[in-house]
Amino acid sequence: MEKKPLVILAGPTAVGKTKASVLLAKKIGGEIISADSMQVYRHMDIGSAKIRPEEMSGVPHHLIDVLDPEEDFNVVRFQRMARQALAEIWSRGRIPMVVGGTGFYIQALLYDINFTEDSGEDEFRACLEQTARENGGEYLHQLLENVDPEAAGQIHPHNVKRVIRALEFHRQTGGKISEHNQKEREKQSPYRYAYFVLTDERSRLYERIDRRVDEMMEEGLLEEVRFLRDRGVPKTATSMQGLGYRQLYGYLEGRYTLDEAVRIIKRDTRHFAKRQLTWFRREKDVIWADRSVIGQDEGNLEEFMLKHLRERQIL
Repeated sequence: MEKKPLVILAGPTAVGKTKASVLLAKKIGGEIISADSMQVYRHMDIGSAKIRPEEMSGVPHHLIDVLDPEEDFNVVRFQRMARQALAEIWSRGRIPMVVGGTGFYIQALLYDINFTEDSGEDEFRACLEQTARENGGEYLHQLLENVDPEAAGQIHPHNVKRVIRALEFHRQTGGKISEHNQKEREKQSPYRYAYFVLTDERSRLYERIDRRVDEMMEEGLLEEVRFLRDRGVPKTATSMQGLGYRQLYGYLEGRYTLDEAVRIIKRDTRHFAKRQLTWFRREKDVIWADRSVIGQDEGNLEEFMLKHLRERQIL
């Protein structure tokens, strides 16, 4: 059975994925599936750098504005929704393009990773959640370090949900989630794909991040966060863990000044971009599209990607 085509355009935040993806989609007859853990939420436009309707240039986009900010969103839910979008796009004879910076989501879709079902041990999970509330995410992360050091090295201490999932996996199976994930990663992709990672010189990327944060504040990011808080979205919600939202929620609670909150957003976003690049370097068979080599011109980048798509017989 012939493998179906799939194009992926990933990369760190603020590198220019949105514009590049729309231009390429128009060229190849593509539709875009967002692999972003925040753009999936309604009412979260500024902080997620969500594409505006006028920027889409008629290219259909999927998994944007489909959940309320009170709802949970995770890799299993993304995988299910993205698979449905893939089937719909192929049925129209078009090429799906997965675009975003959440490498874990992309990996789960690309290699059709099997996530073991929860065994229903709600009591154990509740105990871990309570432990995190009382002792902090770092304490829980140390528990994971004790049983699965490799997983601990791959999961940020603030990502409490993934730490808990790894500890649950160990309790349920006696094994390490890092080894399970490694086996899943070694699977062959069921798709005929090209996996582009867009990157740039680090100093230029960091400048773009700082400028973007300033622009978000000018566009009303603080008002967006205030609206969500007044709506009743708790600070513990998945949506409120996003960059910008978490820090400004802290400002509204009086934990620090607005200038300090903005400084922390910029710092944390730079750190996040660095972690994203580290993730993508671990992925196999990626095509690095380095703007510092290709140039800043969108036309050059488009030609670079088209060349690889032809070579891989995706076009």
